[in-house]
Amino acid sequence: MTSSPDWDGRIFSDGWRAGSADPIDVIAPATGASLGTVGAATGDDLDRAVASATAAQREWAAAPYPVRAGVMLKAAQLLQDDPDRLAGILVPEAGSGQGKAAFEVGLVASELQEAAAVASHPYGELLRSMKPRTSIARRVPIGVVGVISPFNFPAILSMRSVAPALALGNAVILKPDPRTSVSGGLALAALFEEAGLPTGVLHVLPGGGDLGAALVAHPGVPCISFTGSTAAGRRIGEAAAPLLKRVHLELGGNNAQLVLPDADVAAAATVGAWGSFLHQGQICMTTGRHLVHRSMAKEYVRVLAEKAERIPVGDPAEGAPLGPIIDERQLAHVAGIVDAAVAHGATVAAGGAHEGLFYRPTVLTDVETDSPAWTEEIFGPVAPVHVYDDVDEAIDIINASEYGLSVSIITSNAYRAYELCDRIESGAVHINDATVDDEAVIPFGGVKASGVGGRFGGPQASLDTFTETQWITMQDDPARYPF
Repeated sequence: MTSSPDWDGRIFSDGWRAGSADPIDVIAPATGASLGTVGAATGDDLDRAVASATAAQREWAAAPYPVRAGVMLKAAQLLQDDPDRLAGILVPEAGSGQGKAAFEVGLVASELQEAAAVASHPYGELLRSMKPRTSIARRVPIGVVGVISPFNFPAILSMRSVAPALALGNAVILKPDPRTSVSGGLALAALFEEAGLPTGVLHVLPGGGDLGAALVAHPGVPCISFTGSTAAGRRIGEAAAPLLKRVHLELGGNNAQLVLPDADVAAAATVGAWGSFLHQGQICMTTGRHLVHRSMAKEYVRVLAEKAERIPVGDPAEGAPLGPIIDERQLAHVAGIVDAAVAHGATVAAGGAHEGLFYRPTVLTDVETDSPAWTEEIFGPVAPVHVYDDVDEAIDIINASEYGLSVSIITSNAYRAYELCDRIESGAVHINDATVDDEAVIPFGGVKASGVGGRFGGPQASLDTFTETQWITMQDDPARYPF
């Protein structure tokens, strides 16, 4: 892995080459060991990439759709034949548990397969007209799409933008998070290169916030697809607005699990543990708020705390299901919120401690709704529990959050829970399943501070997000006008 002839010390822009800035160290958060380096791009590299992508995109868009679909299918097949080409770097670089890494690889393959289908999807409609002519609306590629992706699920959160954008005839410039430049970018470039993607259609430029800002501001990049924190999304939206760019922002979440009084407590706690602790809670869909009816709250906390205490935490390369927090800065954020919650009157029922970057799965009780642990996105393995007395109160608490990404409802009466969905402000509601859920075929996205712009997944969402609408009329004879 560290001796890779492809990504080690390089960027991907018209082939593999050195970046113009000092290389970025690739560090395994679980051990602190170096996995090698990647190249780092500058504004000059970005200018060169935009010029190359603009030229390559024209020919790529003009290619028959089976050509674009074939590249997507070939990439999916290569990944299915050798999943370790991606999982093998997700584990050390992103701190992914091996199960999480395997799951992520499967999602990436699904995104590629669905993107192949999007390439052949109907891309227009025949419109009625008051005039004797043919009137159609068709979808055309935007041109060059800039993608900025995060560290937590780096491969899938890059690919869900990259694959459909490419399949629909766009070129892509991808800037992955510098902490996961390989699994979130360069490993995907190697996959596409082997699958036959033409030179210049995809560029992967590792770098920090300055490079991301330059990508957002670049006049040759008319569309930005960003996945990351709400704070960063607000800055991107502010920077892009005067430029009248199309911007898609998939942002943070502080997702609630509502346990109704008729729920099975053990089943609810299982769903809650998965929702809060998977990948150390470093997921936008993580269950950050547990709303439990008073009649079962003590039992729920007991079972959830027992589960938290039993989950092994350690180096995922050695088989631990939960790995490290991504870095010291994020660890300090998680620990600071837990400490503030305790100072605010919360009780630690499990966890609340760490060794190095390994933060124990944590259960907090007596959490009030004005506590930072309740109002903020923690992005760590922390399950705050709040007790409610009636469902109306609980729904008001859910909707009081600025976020609206995912909600889970646990109940023995799914149809009753379905009736509550009309009252819940959320991009997704999962009845008897966790807040953490995604499939390549669904239009994924949030509301309120959890996102704005197009959605990811499914043919219609991909068309809405990565194409423009062009209206065309045709008639045999030129129109006659009075002057």
